[in-house]
Formats: sequence, C-alpha cells, structure tokens
Amino acid sequence: MYETIVIGGGPSGLMAAISASENNKKVLLIDKKDQLGRKLQISGGGRCNVTNNVSHDELIKHIPGNGKFLYSAFNTFDNYSIIRYFENLGVALKEEDHGRMFPKSNNAKDVVNALKEQLIKNQVEVKTTTKVTSLWIEDNTIKGVILSEGVKIEANHVIIATGGKSVPHTGSTGDGYTFATQAGHTITELFPTEVPITSNEPFVKSKILQGLSLQNIALSVLRKNGKPSITHQMDMLFTHFGISGPAALRCSQFVYHEQKRQKQKEIKMMIDVFPDLSVGQLTQRVQKMINDAKDKAIKNSLKGLVHERFLHFLLEQSNINLEENGHHLKKEALDQFIHLLKHFTFTVNGTLSIEKAFVTGGGVSVKEIIPATMGSKLHDNLFFCGEVLDIHGYTGGYNITSALVTGYVAGMQCR
Repeated sequence: MYETIVIGGGPSGLMAAISASENNKKVLLIDKKDQLGRKLQISGGGRCNVTNNVSHDELIKHIPGNGKFLYSAFNTFDNYSIIRYFENLGVALKEEDHGRMFPKSNNAKDVVNALKEQLIKNQVEVKTTTKVTSLWIEDNTIKGVILSEGVKIEANHVIIATGGKSVPHTGSTGDGYTFATQAGHTITELFPTEVPITSNEPFVKSKILQGLSLQNIALSVLRKNGKPSITHQMDMLFTHFGISGPAALRCSQFVYHEQKRQKQKEIKMMIDVFPDLSVGQLTQRVQKMINDAKDKAIKNSLKGLVHERFLHFLLEQSNINLEENGHHLKKEALDQFIHLLKHFTFTVNGTLSIEKAFVTGGGVSVKEIIPATMGSKLHDNLFFCGEVLDIHGYTGGYNITSALVTGYVAGMQCR
C-alpha cells in the first residue's frame, strides 16, 4: 500500500510526487506515456520558461482563468520558491524580458532531469506506459486507482495531475476529467486558449496577407458595442486561416468568451498598427511623408510606413490608387487610410481546436477545491493540481508556475 499515488507525469505531477515523497513517504507516480515530463521538455521552444520573477499581483494578472485562486497556495510555495527550488537542484536560471526565468543552458532537459533525479533520491516508484482507467472507490471512499488490466492499487491519498486536452501527443488527453467526474466533481466547459484565431474574411480566403507579420501592434477583441473587451500589444501574424502570433494567442480565450456573451459565432476584432501614436500624430507623420515626395506614387512616398504588402492592402481598402501621387490624393481617402491604420476591423469566427491549443481553458471547478491545499471538498484524500483544474494563464511561464505551485502544495498535504 502506498501513502500517495500521483496520476500524471507532467510538471505538476512530477512536483507533486517529489513533494509528497518527502519524509520517506511511499509514493507511486503513474504515467501512460513512456517518458516523464514530455510537455515540460517541449515548453518554451525547448528552453522551458520555468516561472516569472515578478510580483504575485503581476503573475495573477497573466493568469486570467481563475488566477486569484492561487493566492492561498502562494503562502506555501510561489514563483520565488520555484526559482530557489531549481537553483538548489543545481539548475542555474537566468532572467529575460518580462521576468521570464529560463535555465542558463537554454535546455529544458536540464529541468526535467533535475526533477527525475529528485524522484530517484526520494525513492518514488515510477510506472510509465501504465494506464489508470478509473479511481477505486468503495462506499464513497477513494481507496486508490484501477489500472487498465483491472489491477487495483491502494493508497491513502490520490493526486490527479493528468493535464488538460491540449498538446495530446504529450499524454494530455483529458483522462483526469473522467476521474474527477467519477468522484462527483464538476467539469466546467472546456475550450482552447493560447491558440490561433480563425476567420472567413475575403483577405484571409484569398491569402493575400498570408505569412505577413506585424510588430508591436495592438490587437483587440471587440464587444457588441464596438468597445474592446481586451487588448494586447504584441506581434501578430496573418495566416491562411486567420491570425496567429503572440497577440492573437493571448486574445483567443476572449474570442471564446465574446462568442458566448454575444451568443453568435462571428465577432469583431481590431488592429491598431500604431498604438503609441494618436490619430493626430499619425496623420502628421503620414502627411509629411506624402508632402516630402508629392510627385511620387503614394505606394512609394509611404514606403516604410508599414510592411509593403499591408500598405498596398490598406491603400486599396481606402480606395486609393497605388500609382496616384500626393497632388491628387483626396482628404477623405487619406482620412480613411489613417482610420484603417488605427482601427482596422475584421470578423473572426472562432479558433483552432483544443488539441491545437497550447493551453486548455476550463476543467475541474475550483469552487470544489480547497485553495490552500488543492484538496477536494468532496473527498478528504483526493487532490488535484496543474492544468486539469479550471486555471489557465498566458504562455510565458505562467501555466508552468501554476502547475508547479499547485503540484507542490497538493503533494505537501499528502506527507
């Protein structure tokens, strides 16, 4: 019999197993894949952004999906604890933009290997290529787990750390939702977050902007009244199906929310190509470029203002002939061009599937979880951690932080 069984060998499961196995506690870690830490190994482009060296409030701001639930857990283990933890394991970290913390080696394997070494040091028993089919429940009491061959394994505590439904090739296929439902827990609606956005706009279907990248633009998801519900100032990319890139990924969950709020599939988004300039400042800049080369064709006098393909596209959208010069440019057409640079509005109709997303939105309802312990409010010996919970953040170390924090706290309760 084990003190604790942890289901799932991702970041939260690894941390939960290590934490639970302190003080010589007998722990079993089960994963259906052939190796542990697969998702961790590919995170951050293979570099693994383990956490962020920022305040708790700043961290929570970047976890829009129930991030405030983590405040209690932070009293036990937080982002600063994660930094100290890995450095104590011999993984030297370095800080990059926005407080992002990476291993100095730029190799995610160093993070995964350090955690695996702790499992060995703490004598955690590991079963890979082993599938848990259900929780073992008798008389409304969780006794342990049942494997695919029907074998029952008994434990005093069970921690579910199976991840969401995103990046399924790493093993995250939603098994934990089945286990949670079996134990009487509520699963909130699942949806893709940090995922490219789709559109049927003519410029998308014709692929005229495909592959075009815009730097430091402000991308907004619009409410029904035309006001932004969220704006992210980052880079973005036009694709053959819609838009992608950091700004689009961050806006994706708000596309889902606006679809729900507006009760319709098609909603509006807006691009401000010059978010740091007012309409007046931008007008002066454009007018000066035209005046300085009034004899040149507009497409040439405005060259360098924005990417050439996007410039030509917006000029055409403003009914401006690319070949006409500054002498013949009508004020109304110029005003429309300026308006499009600041308020290019287009329709989107959703996102790519949850399997294509970096992060899963929704999960085990946090209303049924004790925030200070990650324990179930329905069963004294059942715990949840990581992406199986209805907690989701932006990419950039925030989801891994949530996984490591909730994993450590859950494991600590099972010692």
